[in-house]
Amino acid sequence: MTTTRLPRTAGVLLAGLVLAALAGCGSADKGPAEALGTKGPAEPVKAVPAAPPGLPGMPPLLDPNDVYAADRPNKLSPVVKDFPSRIYVPNTNSNTVSVIDPETYRVIDTIPVGVQPQHVVPSWDLKTLWVNNNRGHTLTPINPATGEAGKPVEVHDPYNLYFTPNGKYAIVMASMDKELVFRDPHTMDRVKTVPVTCYGVNHADFSADGRYFIVSCEFSGELLKVDTERMEVVGQQKLPFEGAMPQDVKVSPDGKTFYVADMMAHGMWVLSGDKFEIPKLLPTGKGCHGLYVSRDSKEMYVSNRGEGTISVFNFPENKLTKKWTLPEGGSPDMGGVSADGKVLWLSGRYNSEVYAVDTRTGKQIARIPVGGGPHGLAVYPQPGRYSLGHTGIFR
Repeated sequence: MTTTRLPRTAGVLLAGLVLAALAGCGSADKGPAEALGTKGPAEPVKAVPAAPPGLPGMPPLLDPNDVYAADRPNKLSPVVKDFPSRIYVPNTNSNTVSVIDPETYRVIDTIPVGVQPQHVVPSWDLKTLWVNNNRGHTLTPINPATGEAGKPVEVHDPYNLYFTPNGKYAIVMASMDKELVFRDPHTMDRVKTVPVTCYGVNHADFSADGRYFIVSCEFSGELLKVDTERMEVVGQQKLPFEGAMPQDVKVSPDGKTFYVADMMAHGMWVLSGDKFEIPKLLPTGKGCHGLYVSRDSKEMYVSNRGEGTISVFNFPENKLTKKWTLPEGGSPDMGGVSADGKVLWLSGRYNSEVYAVDTRTGKQIARIPVGGGPHGLAVYPQPGRYSLGHTGIFR
């Protein structure tokens, strides 16, 4: 036989009715009491988007919809706020780094480094600039507070250098060795070597959650997808263009799309990093090479090295909106944006010079002579909490 609980339910209901009645009596001077159960629905609570779960130890994004939210104009970390503003230019053919004062647009120092310096890379903790001496098989540390170079560290084939978003590892792009080498970010001691089957690993960028990164393989026209925590290649594909030579890689502010510059396809490959599907080509200009995001996260500056131009891609509009031409031509390559966002600095790879371009008008401000083969110059300091490497990818 089933026993019902009607007495208890009825008691609860009766108590509720009594309370409602009392409430009605207490508010008689404010109008008739509202009947039980007739009140309209409560105002919906606006959902606050939560940041995606990130790589363990990675600082959470300031804005889950903008990976570059920490890079706003002059928003310098306490670590770098007292560093002098400088442009560090690795001269691949001269084995030097030219140091430019951005206020005077003049070279104020020339630092001897190792053989074939390719990029000047800010460390994850922002305290050191590492010069990648590719054929010298060393990294030269520069103290950005003083501009002085320290003792070189032996690292084989350091074409480029990145850091995991949690700061746990440095990742050396060993282009000729066909390796991704995970190292201690301070001592550069080797932790794990990941052999790859593509040729010319050189540039990369990380997903919004930091759990994977996309790598360009310049000499075989391929892309890799690498699991950051497992330190393993989890995807590989050939670009759908004969003779493709992918270069710089950059993720969109919302973290959904990756852009890969291609100097032979003359444009950017566009793809979802999560899906890692066959990418589509967006033509920009001859020799598409470097990708740099504006301080407001609305635009991306695309250097077209083969024609001396800079294309401007608008993220909200999802299209190219402007194209700037350097007077007297040039070979705009790698670089970065000034701390205030007003100047785009690019090396002139085949012209032994550096270009300063006004990001509001696209006009050239200065053309500065430097050493031979200037390549991955770093604008420093820049806004951001930590560096993911290359010439300065900050979050």
